[in-house]
Amino acid sequence: MLRIRSQKDFASGLMFVLVGLGFSFVARGYSMGTAAKMGPGYFPFLLGLVLAGLGALVLLSSLSSKGEQDRMERWDIKILLWILGSVVLFGLLLKPLGMVLSVFVLVVVSSMASHEFSWKGALLNSVVLVLISLGAFVYGINLQMPVWPAFITG
Repeated sequence: MLRIRSQKDFASGLMFVLVGLGFSFVARGYSMGTAAKMGPGYFPFLLGLVLAGLGALVLLSSLSSKGEQDRMERWDIKILLWILGSVVLFGLLLKPLGMVLSVFVLVVVSSMASHEFSWKGALLNSVVLVLISLGAFVYGINLQMPVWPAFITG
């Protein structure tokens, strides 16, 4: 009889398998092309299969009698809601407030999920992540998005 020794590995392996197979399934709707001339579905399809394969390995390792035994802790719904809420808030605020203020709000709100929350740390993280986001997305890959609120830029 198979016994799950590592609940964490089992859950993460199962998640990787499901997400990988989901990506591969959706990618089938795009043209695949060939290895020499890849279509838009080629890379996500293969990447999804690789993710599912790695997930299967992790899942199988959770059943090994040699593996470390652990149990998953109960989910803290309050922490989950802070984090998911911050991401939803970011999506809602991006267009009207721009990237700078939206990233700032995202980091501050998601920081409130931490048991070691401090305003000083949240504000410092916000500034650093805003600068990284500006450098990577606006100046690095020239992504077209509002950087500042519309009422500032006119």
